[in-house]
Amino acid sequence: MKNDFLIQLENIEVCQEENVILSDASLTLSRGEFVYVIGKVGSGKSSLLKSLYCEIPVRKGNAYVAGYNLRKIKNREIPYLRRKLGIVFQDFQLLTDRSAVKNLEFVLRATGWKKRNAINRRIGEVLEQVGMPNKGYKMPHELSGGEQQRVAIARALLNTPAIILADEPTGNLDPGTSGQIVQLLHDICHEGTAVMMTTHNYNIVNAFPANVVKCENDRLCGVERGTPLSNEE
Repeated sequence: MKNDFLIQLENIEVCQEENVILSDASLTLSRGEFVYVIGKVGSGKSSLLKSLYCEIPVRKGNAYVAGYNLRKIKNREIPYLRRKLGIVFQDFQLLTDRSAVKNLEFVLRATGWKKRNAINRRIGEVLEQVGMPNKGYKMPHELSGGEQQRVAIARALLNTPAIILADEPTGNLDPGTSGQIVQLLHDICHEGTAVMMTTHNYNIVNAFPANVVKCENDRLCGVERGTPLSNEE
């Protein structure tokens, strides 16, 4: 893998069960780069992201993510790969029985943090980073959808990942809130974290330009930056 690429995929095949989702697909992601993965619903965007964190296998080709060879990675290595990735989901996936702070503390303790002062300091840092410094005490049901997604992004940032993988992070949000979340992800990228975001909302891509890769006919193809995109489902 070239040192300047955090993700390097060459002619890979991604399957779910026996169904080929993507074939002969190639993609790179560099440090501090923002890439949209666009395409219709069911085109393979989410499957691509799942392959990057070893939820589904890469069957063919070469696939390197954050220094790991996905074709040769051992099961015991997968948790260490995932600590280099921050994963953001469409449906937030917050624990509903505890506050935002306790959601974040749960992740830190699960990934080996033990010192109370360090835990509290890191939680404060990520909540500040996502614009939620004073709402950590609230339960998920007390937060708006946009606020819940901000907490989810804070959770993804806890272990200072090299890459954020955001799978339709605005799918359950209204247009105004969606724009705020995408702007936040761009701000995080500008601070040096690479971001790969799937979406089928082309209005977002046009409003917040970045590099674009399209899933279409089981393939990945680059889209020239600045090309106007018409929204499609």
